[in-house]
Amino acid sequence: MSSELRTIIIMGVSGSGKSVVGSLLAMQLDAVFEDGDDFHPASNKAKMSTGTPLTDDDRWPWYAVLRQRIEDMRHLTPVYILACSALKPIYREKLRAHDADSTLRFVLLDGSRDLITSRMAARQGHFMPLSLLESQLATLEPTPDLVRVSIDQTPEQVVADIRQKLAVA
Repeated sequence: MSSELRTIIIMGVSGSGKSVVGSLLAMQLDAVFEDGDDFHPASNKAKMSTGTPLTDDDRWPWYAVLRQRIEDMRHLTPVYILACSALKPIYREKLRAHDADSTLRFVLLDGSRDLITSRMAARQGHFMPLSLLESQLATLEPTPDLVRVSIDQTPEQVVADIRQKLAVA
């Protein structure tokens, strides 16, 4: 692994496996993993649970909290892994701030609408309803800097693919 890489953001739409993959990757790298959803204010979770997409005004304070968390974790762990949808380039810019690619990388968990729909339909107890998947897919704006990994494989294979693409031993 690059000696500079400090933060890996596992991104993608709801149901793409961010939490499962991020947790597994963190275990393998002896890193700290956190889910960005845990930092949403109750008002954001309540809004999403009713099927209402968040606005950018809803998101900006949340992204500020996540960026601060990235910076705080630099003093606590060699590698920090954060799950966060980060669907638009402007959202990724808020998370990246002044960090270079050598310090912070975005990994997009990429899968078909059908695969993600089936995963979302099968999970229990998540605040994000299946009805918001279409708005998330419409919002997703991939950029060339993203490390893209197919989720049409086991979580262990996804993590191996991430490690290979990031050159993480």
